[in-house]
Amino acid sequence: MIFNTGAALLDAIVLAVVSREEKGTYGYKITQDVRQVLDVSESTLYPVLRRLQKDECLKVYDQEYAGRNRRYYQITEKGDAQLRLYQIEWRSYASKIDRLFEGRIQ
Repeated sequence: MIFNTGAALLDAIVLAVVSREEKGTYGYKITQDVRQVLDVSESTLYPVLRRLQKDECLKVYDQEYAGRNRRYYQITEKGDAQLRLYQIEWRSYASKIDRLFEGRIQ
C-alpha cells in the first residue's frame, strides 16, 4: 500500500482482527490476518498490541500449546466500544474520500 498507515488505523485493524475470535487469538495469527490487508511486520504490530493492552482495549492471557506458552489477546468491552467508534469514523472518512475521488466534492 502506498498510503501511510497511522497509529489509529493500525489500532482499528488489530481490534477488528482480535474481535473476530471470541476467546482471543495469538500474536502470530494476528500478524498473518493483518497482512492480508496491509504489509506490516511483527515488529510493528507487537507495540500496537502492547499499547492496546495498556489502554485496556485488550486483555492478555497465556495458554499452553505444543509444550510452550502462547500469549493470547482478547478484546475487552472498552476495546469493543473503541472499535465501534473507529468503524463509524472510518465509514465517514472513506465516504468523504470516495466523494472527492468521484468528483462529487467541489
